[in-house]
Formats: sequence, C-alpha cells, structure tokens
Amino acid sequence: MVRSLLICGLLAGVCGGLLAAGFGEVVGEPPLEQAISFEEAQSESGHEHGAAAAGGHHEEAPEVSRDVQRFVGLPLAAMVYGLSIGGLFALAFAFGYGRVGDASPAKTVLWMAALGFVVFYLVPFLKYPANPPATGDPDTVGERTLLFLTMLVTSLLAAVAAARVRATLVRRGDKGLGRLPAAMTAAGAATAVAIGVYLAIVVIAGVALPTVDEIPAGFPANELWKFRTASIGTQAVLWTTMGLVMSVLAPRVLAGKPILQR
Repeated sequence: MVRSLLICGLLAGVCGGLLAAGFGEVVGEPPLEQAISFEEAQSESGHEHGAAAAGGHHEEAPEVSRDVQRFVGLPLAAMVYGLSIGGLFALAFAFGYGRVGDASPAKTVLWMAALGFVVFYLVPFLKYPANPPATGDPDTVGERTLLFLTMLVTSLLAAVAAARVRATLVRRGDKGLGRLPAAMTAAGAATAVAIGVYLAIVVIAGVALPTVDEIPAGFPANELWKFRTASIGTQAVLWTTMGLVMSVLAPRVLAGKPILQR
C-alpha cells in the first residue's frame, strides 16, 4: 500500500510542479525580468566606469539563454521538485493517517497539504523571503542558503514536536488539559496547545537567527513585492494541486481500488 501511495504522491507532485511552473511563468516572470533589467543597468554603469578607466569594454554572452531557462529549465526543475515533495508528502500521509486524527483520507490529505505549505515553505519564507536572483550578493549565497535551511529544519522539528504534544494530550484527555470551556473538546484544546508550541518554537528561532537584507538601493519596491507574492503563489499552487490530486487518489488506494479508473 505504501508503494501505491508513493506513486500517488509522485503523480500529484508532477501535476503540482507543472501547474506551479505555469503560474510562475505567467505571474513571476515579469518581476523577474524587471530584476534582470535592473542588474543589467547596474552592470552597464559599472562597465562604463571600468571602460573609461581601462580604455575598452568586453561583454560576455550568457551561458544559457533566457528562453532555455524559461521554457526548458523551469518546467524540468519544477517537475523534479514536485516529484521530490510529492514523494515526501505521500510518505508523510502513509505514516500520519490514522495517527493524528480520525478524519477521512481526503480530509487528512487536504489538512496535511495546508500544513505542509505553512511548515515547509511559508514560515521559513517569512523569516527569509525570496528575492529576485539579481538582487543578492553572490559571495553570501552559501550563508543565506544555510540560514534558510536552518529555519526550514527548525519549522519541521517544531511541527513534529507539536504533533507529539497533541497526541500526548489527546491520549490523556481531560487529565492532561485540566478544566476546559464548555464549548471546547479535548481534541480541540490539544490542537490549540500544539499550535502554541509550534508558534513559540518558530518565533524564538526567528528572533534568534540573523536577519538578511541585501536588496540594493534603488530597486523598485513594487517589483520586489510582486516577485515575493508570485513566489508564495507558486508554492500555494504546488501544495494545493498536490492536496487535491492526492485527496482523490489516496482514498482509492486505501479502498483497494486501482489508482486510475480504467
């Protein structure tokens, strides 16, 4: 069954990756082009000063054209990324279904997709938001990547800790939660405590980790905002598509039916 769920996850990941790539092309490409134009303007200004001092100017052709990057590289990268995330998502569902709640397979998938988007992307993004490639310092890319991964791992570990806290509180019932308001169930109270645990961990990590701000002076704030919202939207499309596809396929697998209707 795990093998079949993994296949479902890979299919969902491919679908999500391709739709996310299409969204990124339509919504994310204009601000990216603006960022590239800004970089080229800055480079030309620097080259002009250098040429005036050295008496010459030499332009280097890009190794990979923008058309190849947009129409070949982006879809391939999105498919590979979608496959990776989809496989991990399927394994997480196979492990978590029935252990963290009694919702139906479809509802569990949708909840896990929403949580995956928040934990795996949105929270790390809020600390280290995406910037257009042309705006960062190439000398600090390794440091910035490490900081983002640190926040990502912290978010994942915080989610695991919160899930364990919730499971423990639900198992203990009212004994572990004390007197509850009349309108709140033990499961609801346990979920609220778990959310509080997760938020406390990621907020502390967000405050403790250093802030990175390398946006060059003069870069259009409106284009930066568009790029970042496009980045969020691309990930939202990926996770939403994966959730919807898995919510259809996973119940079929659990019911012993073929993944695709013949």
